[in-house]
Amino acid sequence: MQKNSFVIFWLLVLYFFGALPTFAQPETDEALAAQYFQNKEYDKAEVYYEKLFSRKQSYFYYNSYLSCLTEQKEYSKAEKLIKKQIKANSLTPQYGVDLGYLYDLQSDKAKSKTQFENLIKAIPANQQYIIDLANAFLNRGFSDYAIQTYLSGRKLMKGIYSFGLELAEIYEDALNYESMMAEYIDFIEFSPLSNLTTVQNLLQSILADETDGKKSLALKNVLLKRIQLNPDITLYSEMLLWYSTQLKDFETALIQAKSLDKRLKEDGKRVFDIARLAVSNTNYDVAIKAYQYIIDKGQDNYYYLNSRMEILDARYLKITESATFTNAEILNLEKDYLLALEELGKSSASVPLIKNLAHLYAFYLDKIPEADSLLVQAIRLPNTTSKSIAECKTELADIYLLSGEIWEATLLYSQVEKSFKSEPLGHNAKLKNAKLSYYIGDFEWAKTQLDILKAATSKLIANDALELSLLISDNTDPDSTTSALKIYSRADFLFFQNKNDLAIKSLDSLLKEFPAHAITDEVYYKKYEIYLKKKSIDSAAFYLQKIVDEYPYDILGDDALFNLAGIYEVNFKNTTKAMELYEKFITDYPGSIYVVESRKKYRALRGDNLN
Repeated sequence: MQKNSFVIFWLLVLYFFGALPTFAQPETDEALAAQYFQNKEYDKAEVYYEKLFSRKQSYFYYNSYLSCLTEQKEYSKAEKLIKKQIKANSLTPQYGVDLGYLYDLQSDKAKSKTQFENLIKAIPANQQYIIDLANAFLNRGFSDYAIQTYLSGRKLMKGIYSFGLELAEIYEDALNYESMMAEYIDFIEFSPLSNLTTVQNLLQSILADETDGKKSLALKNVLLKRIQLNPDITLYSEMLLWYSTQLKDFETALIQAKSLDKRLKEDGKRVFDIARLAVSNTNYDVAIKAYQYIIDKGQDNYYYLNSRMEILDARYLKITESATFTNAEILNLEKDYLLALEELGKSSASVPLIKNLAHLYAFYLDKIPEADSLLVQAIRLPNTTSKSIAECKTELADIYLLSGEIWEATLLYSQVEKSFKSEPLGHNAKLKNAKLSYYIGDFEWAKTQLDILKAATSKLIANDALELSLLISDNTDPDSTTSALKIYSRADFLFFQNKNDLAIKSLDSLLKEFPAHAITDEVYYKKYEIYLKKKSIDSAAFYLQKIVDEYPYDILGDDALFNLAGIYEVNFKNTTKAMELYEKFITDYPGSIYVVESRKKYRALRGDNLN
């Protein structure tokens, strides 16, 4: 017993002092094999991988061993290894592919081809085996044989499985985008109910990630060809409609929606959905066409009433969000609002129409008493929701502010804020109240409210609050004086009140009194906004150019350059200059929120096919 204990003791000592290396031999062999292989000492690596493979028949050891043999051109030994594996693993297709791969390495193309073709001919009707064989071909770089495998497998599976997604991926890697897209569409057709959403999700990701538009164009081409060849198959038109909305190509989407609506004798729902989607993307012209299509169906149509109201909203937004409208357009819109209210009547359902007409009266037609009267009527209408009442109160407060009735305005904003404290409607009222304080020079109170709103759930409100808060803090002098900011905020208020000439005079006086103040770039930008509103495009462009030249790295630098490019593109019709400015923007402001749109506009002006 004592003798055995003595032996065990010394064995443990030897083990701990490294005198028994055989205990760690397999690990050492693997490390040495990997090291030799990495150093391209294949003859040495072969010895270890052969030993490792003899101990454990893993595919990794086999493949490493085979690589050592082929690298040394020991083809006879490699062939014996592979054939032995084929015999022992008849249901594993990888080894059969390896044999053909070995023949190919020896430049025996005929033998390699025969081997591969025999493997494909012998495919069983087994989905997993087919996938394994195709993957084996892909692993050895034979994508054409992988395609043949899947196509043969498709026939064998007889409608059970199509291998469409697998083929699409191979075609994508081969840059054969039309075949790729054809496979995706075929995969939908194979089982529309289960595969449509899958493919749309895949395509959405693919189209979002690409930069050159080639895959997008391939999808469009495949769909257009199929629509021409099989106009009765609605799937193709539906997919083109979906594709167009992904690219925000609402013109094409509307064409497809109307075509499907007529062909299927539908009630206009697709067209109505496109109209709303176009509005949400500020494409008001397409929205107006879509709504008009539904209105033309007649008053019995389910979507007639909503379209009748929402077409006016689209026209209203088109005017109020741009400076390109004419006085005739304003008067026509006023007339159409009145006709709609005459047809639909003043009720809780038509409150949005009343509110927008009141805004036109006050801010565009100088009819403040009429606007006031309309909103008071809307607030008192029976069954009007609390939300609609709050929206009308906010609009009425805006009109009071327009008229200079500060107390009345702040009272209404505060009422809405209190009633909808944690909702965007209340946050918007709080923002307007903070702006009111800013307009009258109470910057400390305004900033306190704005800093609270920076955490608002609405991104738009939070961004506006942050912007105005930064304007106040950046232009409050170190000694806490705000003389320049007070002149600027007064000019901003005059601009809100449509007193544009007075606003310009205030800004000119600011520049004269404070010639080198930090607020100068803000002054230039405000003058751009005023001249744009006055439709003095040359003057608007002049002040943007001053920011680009003198303040390119200040907070408004990217806004100025982007809008200047837009003026050259839209107003001056100078494509060359617009392209030059968009290209400069992409280079100078790679992190700007406008960079994606600038790149898109640049490519469109260059003539790239973006669809």
